[in-house]
Amino acid sequence: MTRRLLWALPPVALLALFFLYPLFLVVRQSLRPDTGGASLQPYADVFASGVFREALWTTVWLASASTAGCLVLGFVLALVIAFVPFPGARAVARFVDVFLSFPSFLITLALLFVYGTVGMANGLWTDVTGAAEGPFRFLTTPWGVLLAEVTYFTPFVMRPLLAAFSQLDTAQLEAASSLGARAPRIVRQVILPEALPALAAGGSLVLVLCLNEFGIVLFTGAKGVTTLPMLVYSKAILESDYPGACVIAVVNVLISLGLYGLYRVVSRRAGA
Repeated sequence: MTRRLLWALPPVALLALFFLYPLFLVVRQSLRPDTGGASLQPYADVFASGVFREALWTTVWLASASTAGCLVLGFVLALVIAFVPFPGARAVARFVDVFLSFPSFLITLALLFVYGTVGMANGLWTDVTGAAEGPFRFLTTPWGVLLAEVTYFTPFVMRPLLAAFSQLDTAQLEAASSLGARAPRIVRQVILPEALPALAAGGSLVLVLCLNEFGIVLFTGAKGVTTLPMLVYSKAILESDYPGACVIAVVNVLISLGLYGLYRVVSRRAGA
């Protein structure tokens, strides 16, 4: 028993030093207003702020809408890759795994090349119509952030779906087809019930990731879009309001932990 404790001590110490201690410092700073002492006043000030409430609402609706978009698009793409035979389907499935390692700002940068003010779409429009500028200016709006998040996080839904589809008994599909069921009915009554656990697990993970996404909002240049991570950055770096920044960070961490707990429960039940 003592030997096991000795083996466990180094990783526990490292975890406490590099994760728990910085988190403790953030929580402590959130309870220390600029006037000194320990107080809940920073929390009262932040919760009473309209900027905080707006950032919280923006974070929630963007994360929810992005998750919904990822679920729909991921399900359709996974269906095509798994059940519609076409050359290169296996290579596409492998690319999904590689895509998961890409940084989020890379996708945003690619969208800027296509839909940015001087991007390909606007350039093609001005070349064809002779207009002074193109019509595509949505990347700096919430819709641009939404598009970037759906584009980047959809593979996180596709991965568990493809794994679930690979374990699906094809005899069920053949039996349903032989009984005259058409493709939409087979998807609805045979494939979808089997895919629900994987959809729930992938959707829960995407919701957590979207909630904490910082790079996409920053790189789109959407100045009117303020999420909780962006508000932490603004409070700490631009305003030097460290107690306020720490309060928002604590709120963000608590929401993330709650959603991560939900993800773990769903994943366990889904066997993901």
